[in-house]
Amino acid sequence: MAAQNLGDIRLFVEAAGLGSLSAAGRKIGLSPAAASARLVKLEAELNTRLFERTTRRLRLTAEGALYLSHCQQALAALDDAQAALQAGRSAVSGKLRIAATSDFGRHVLQGWLEEFNALHPQITLALILGDTISNLLQDDLDLAIRFGVPQNSSMVARPLAPNRRVLCAAPSYLAGRPVPEQPADLQELDCIVLLSASGPANAWRFERDGQEQTYTVPTATARETNDGALARQWAIEGRGLVMKSVWDVAADLRAGRLLPVLPQWRAPEAPVHALYQRTRYMAPRVRALLDFLVERFAREGGEMAALIDRR
Repeated sequence: MAAQNLGDIRLFVEAAGLGSLSAAGRKIGLSPAAASARLVKLEAELNTRLFERTTRRLRLTAEGALYLSHCQQALAALDDAQAALQAGRSAVSGKLRIAATSDFGRHVLQGWLEEFNALHPQITLALILGDTISNLLQDDLDLAIRFGVPQNSSMVARPLAPNRRVLCAAPSYLAGRPVPEQPADLQELDCIVLLSASGPANAWRFERDGQEQTYTVPTATARETNDGALARQWAIEGRGLVMKSVWDVAADLRAGRLLPVLPQWRAPEAPVHALYQRTRYMAPRVRALLDFLVERFAREGGEMAALIDRR
């Protein structure tokens, strides 16, 4: 890879991932005109058309797709080399970009990251919150914290902690209402449903003594949102029941802002994972954060089940 072509190749890879040459140019600090000129220059040097261009989107040609796979491997090798040099210096510094779900990121991870940053002040943090699955390569992320593992993912998924899911509601909502004893009793109560790209998460599964039951929340009568933090806030305000990760609502359970519903029935777990790119060498800042998170999850994870089972 000629050194003078490296910037053009990075632009090409970004454009392929984003589906937009102007967006790729913005990401690496180029104007649309400059980005277009760089791509034309690269195609001329290769004597190959890499993209079919339309007014709305770029589409890789067959030759472009073949070239992309080799470019990605080459760039990954260069990134590995840089990480290997950093590992040799044991330098815990630089920009660290982390993605997490909105609720967990705001109410748990944000505080943990401040403690981590105090231990490693040469690190600059970027925390990207959202309940959709992030593309680590496209979004230029070092690490993503997620409940469960995305299907068909090429990323490394390192388990960090178990994760009980808990059906809960505010005391003000439960007061004066019949206490549900089995999932079918939920039809008498208001429910809050989380939305995702695959649709509403309205099939609530439960298990007790080997018996399984599913309650499907009617979406016509349920409050819905794609934001986990808002779903939690609605529950605290007494708008209805919500199914949440115990890590999201642990502080609310401790403070009594939320109470478990059907605690004798256990919902399926979705263990917490750290997702990161598969590289031979891991940057010291990423390794340091992983080690920190493993220790922190282990320290605080022991009481999670007790918050549900004690009531």
